[in-house]
Amino acid sequence: MKRKPYSKEIKESALRKARERNDLPLKDIADSLNLPLGTLKYWLKQANKESALIGAVTLPEGVATKSWGAAQRLQALHESHALSDQALHAWCREKGLFEHQLRQWRSEFCQIGAVKFPADAELRLVKQKNDQLERELRRKDKALAETAALLVLQKKFQALWEAEE
Repeated sequence: MKRKPYSKEIKESALRKARERNDLPLKDIADSLNLPLGTLKYWLKQANKESALIGAVTLPEGVATKSWGAAQRLQALHESHALSDQALHAWCREKGLFEHQLRQWRSEFCQIGAVKFPADAELRLVKQKNDQLERELRRKDKALAETAALLVLQKKFQALWEAEE
């Protein structure tokens, strides 16, 4: 027997009804949607795992979207990512968002991820400069050690001549 493929919209609406069921048993919700109970339970289990991975961030209701934090914006992008046009518009109305806000948030997150790393040529020049500075430091350390040794020898030599006189 082949499995019956369900669309994302059906799956989302079934999950929403299952979460907002109050005291209704899952069996009644599955029957009203013409779904096998096992399928609905599996979808709930999957959704719970996904929300645990994301950090179980919930979208605030009745709060201006400008005051949403980065985690809430990311959650909104995650929830709306796979939705088609009509489903996306309905989801946006439900959450009190506009589609252009989602596009803006997506571009902001992409810009944050696009950190500029130095090019190979720039990195090579910085490494060469670092090597040159380290060589110069070693040379100056050796010169300082030699000067200190000469000063000690000079003081010993003067002390020997003063002792003879």
